Amino acid sequence: MAPPLSWPELEQLLPPQTEAELQRQRCDGPTNAQAQLRLFGRPESEVRVTLYRDHHAWCPYCQKVWLWLEEQRIPYRIRKVTMFCYGEKEPWFTQRVPSGMLPALELDGHLITESDVILEALERSFGPLGQGLSDPDVLPLRQLERRLFRAWCQWLCYCEGEGAHTASAEQHFARMAGLVEQALEATAGPFFLERFSTADVIFVPYLERMNASLAYYKGYGLRRHHPAIDRWFSALEQRLTYRGTQSDIHTHAHDLPPQMGCCLSSGGPEQRRLAALVDGGLWPSDEPDLIETRQPEPTDAAREALARMLRHRQRLLAINPEGERQGAAAAERLDQALRCALTNLMAPPAAAAVVPPAGSAAGLRYWRDRISAPRDMSVHAARRLRAALERTAALVGPEQGPPLPLRDRRDQNPAPFVAPFEALSGR
Repeated sequence: MAPPLSWPELEQLLPPQTEAELQRQRCDGPTNAQAQLRLFGRPESEVRVTLYRDHHAWCPYCQKVWLWLEEQRIPYRIRKVTMFCYGEKEPWFTQRVPSGMLPALELDGHLITESDVILEALERSFGPLGQGLSDPDVLPLRQLERRLFRAWCQWLCYCEGEGAHTASAEQHFARMAGLVEQALEATAGPFFLERFSTADVIFVPYLERMNASLAYYKGYGLRRHHPAIDRWFSALEQRLTYRGTQSDIHTHAHDLPPQMGCCLSSGGPEQRRLAALVDGGLWPSDEPDLIETRQPEPTDAAREALARMLRHRQRLLAINPEGERQGAAAAERLDQALRCALTNLMAPPAAAAVVPPAGSAAGLRYWRDRISAPRDMSVHAARRLRAALERTAALVGPEQGPPLPLRDRRDQNPAPFVAPFEALSGR
């Protein structure tokens, strides 16, 4: 039986890169969740904006402002704050923003909260992204987005099971999504207006979450049922700015319940099938109701996943409860199991899988369940890594890690990761 690669051997699979080079890439390269400063090739003296957003890179309202800044290429700093769902907010932030509200933004020394108010202030200072929030063509689209949001909440959070008692909520959502399609089809291109604009930014956060949650909890393929929305997503996915802020179905499906209060499942066979595929992380990329992106996988997706795991491997091993609970021997077993999974991640397709130690399946699946896009890595890299962890775990058993909590996600508390790395990357 072939042994897994050692940590130094895994590190040698990555191109050499200094910390300074990594920070320059985060600062001036494509949109990414790890940056603390974005300059787009301009001098730091031009920075007038500080964005306060969540460590988890999940908050929908933060995503809206984040994407706007990236599209406009406005130099800005990022300070990351813990959403209450994941842990306690930092005292330095609540002293500055007593409500704890995210996002917050400092513009020329003035603090602003609420995402739409922030965007209005940014438009006044830097100009709109296409047609602005108050444009007569954008206002009705903003209203439509809220109507769609309410229909989604009604179906997702108040309708459990299948039958006549839930059919009206599903039909109402489908009607609202149909109106969104009509708005998209009113233009020649894939976007809501003649070109990508603030109108699209407004729809991004919750359409992304609807696509994930309705597949997982209702067995409903938003992109399959609504082709114009699918075309809109496909056009978005060609933009590096969107891809850098984009989350995936697994992350949304499991982070939404505490944020929404609850997410109720339909319980039908198709819903249960799709949820099981998402939980296992092994569904094919062309599964019609689980489309996360139509972009082909980049050639460096596995290397991206490996680099992120190597950067944080000590903390990842330390927080895994399977190691904590069972002592030094279990910790060594987990270390070997993780190396097995990463060896399998990087192996050629025809290579024989490296088998992890007996008793390590639950620990591997603990990590599988807590990979978060884009906080940890891009959508494609996350898919690759979840699949490698699951396939490696399946070699030694069906055991699962602790169930993911529904009332909060304190299992994703960023504190163990932030302290050692805050000076470098903020995670």
